[in-house]
Amino acid sequence: MKSSETAFTSRKGYAIFIDTVCDGSTPVLRSGDGEIVIFETEIEAQREVADHQMTRLQEFLDGEREFDDAMSVDEYVLPVMVRPGGV
Repeated sequence: MKSSETAFTSRKGYAIFIDTVCDGSTPVLRSGDGEIVIFETEIEAQREVADHQMTRLQEFLDGEREFDDAMSVDEYVLPVMVRPGGV
């Protein structure tokens, strides 16, 4: 390894996905620069899904969203390996 290179090892993380017709399982949450958001723990990712679900339910209560749409949860959490250069 050259001295200018930084050591980076693979690490486990968790990402939120949805199923799409064309692409299959697709990461749904991305940062402002388009990178997949990786959570350190599964519970952090699950809490993000739950927070999004609570927002949809509140939108239903406020009359901004249909009941069936508010009640459906399409997101799910999967473990990922973060490697040098990406997931």
